[in-house]
Amino acid sequence: MIQGLIGVAVIVIGIAASIALHEAGHLIPAKRFGVKVTQFMIGFGPTIWSRRRGETEYGLKAIPLGGFVRMIGMFPPRPGDDPTMLRASSTGRFSQLADQARKESAEEVAPEDADRVFYKLSPWRKIVIMLGGPVTNLVIASVLIGGVLTLYGRDEVLPRVSEVTTCVPSGTPTLKQLTPACLPTDPSSPAKAAGLQTGDTVVSVDGAPVSTWAQVTAKIRAHTAGPMTLVVDRAGQQVSLTATLATRKAPVFDADGNPVLSNGVLATETVNFLGMAPSVVAVRQPVTAVPGVVWDYLSRTASVVTRIPEKMVGVAQAVFGGAERDPNGPSSVVGVGRAGYEIGSVGLGDSGRGFAATMATLVMLVALLNLALFAFNLIPLLPLDGGQVVGAMWEAVKRGAARLLGRPDPGPVDVAKALPLAYAVSVLLLLMSVLLMYADIVKPISM
Repeated sequence: MIQGLIGVAVIVIGIAASIALHEAGHLIPAKRFGVKVTQFMIGFGPTIWSRRRGETEYGLKAIPLGGFVRMIGMFPPRPGDDPTMLRASSTGRFSQLADQARKESAEEVAPEDADRVFYKLSPWRKIVIMLGGPVTNLVIASVLIGGVLTLYGRDEVLPRVSEVTTCVPSGTPTLKQLTPACLPTDPSSPAKAAGLQTGDTVVSVDGAPVSTWAQVTAKIRAHTAGPMTLVVDRAGQQVSLTATLATRKAPVFDADGNPVLSNGVLATETVNFLGMAPSVVAVRQPVTAVPGVVWDYLSRTASVVTRIPEKMVGVAQAVFGGAERDPNGPSSVVGVGRAGYEIGSVGLGDSGRGFAATMATLVMLVALLNLALFAFNLIPLLPLDGGQVVGAMWEAVKRGAARLLGRPDPGPVDVAKALPLAYAVSVLLLLMSVLLMYADIVKPISM
């Protein structure tokens, strides 16, 4: 239990630090550009602790599901309105909503702060402020991934036997148990019958030299009828062994090594089976390898983010139907915490890989969370950062076109008009969060 709590603690600290640094990514450029920032908060809901430093209140709130930086003057007044006398006068429901937001925004602005409002910034400064948070998450992820790769290493699978399976499992694999347990009636595995031992390194299969585990598995899968000849290095001596392969149902994996689901159920295929597991060794990587790995992880993360509606349908089918939970689907803070507990319990247990390997796995998990925050916040919808960025870009286009055509400056884009959509997105995000938390409780993803 203690090992699991260590894992949870690492994840909680990592998430809290990531949120704080994300908001600092907004705070620092906002202050640098002269915008008055009244609040810097981690979490939402009731304030449980706060301290004022200068004109800014820094604090923690009760619900640790994000954070915010409050800048004055986020919404501009309507053209022709006096920002100090703004009143809600529109008759339409959505228009009243926008006018109310403008009124509340104007009430935050004291006369002496009239030139320190967000909406008066140039478009490029608005973009810098709003991108500051997501870019900070990208930097955090890059630093963490780089640290793990260069200081600890990247796991590489070697053709050295770490375990010899005792049987040919007759059960059907599932997401929770990719390799079914041995039953008393299951026959001995070909590896055990052939005399393979833990520590043996496979050097050739059917007379063909091999140096990687992928080459070994390819030879096993492609083997036809008849015995298979293996040559292994055992304590410096080459030993020839003969095995008669069996067949079993095995999970189907995609090109990235992730289990494939078919209609919510783990896809399986019948394959040749020898019955040995390789060794996984961490190999330190050069700094030049870091950008490629970050890009690879970011591409996978972006793919998941762009398919959120599809993924959420899968989550609902898993919770309310009989489908398996997609291991590559989205997860809530509850699921991430459970993952940290599981990683800590297994990695730091008696049969685990040890402290360094477990910490590296947990740090990589925090890095992937930061990549997810980066990609998710770039979605071009309010209240996400990407929505404000799109508004600033549209403002730059309008002002640039006005200059080219010799027309008057059209002024800042009225982002308040998009508030109905922002509220709808907020409700949708809340519902998604509730569903994911429920799914992570009743049908969690197993690590």
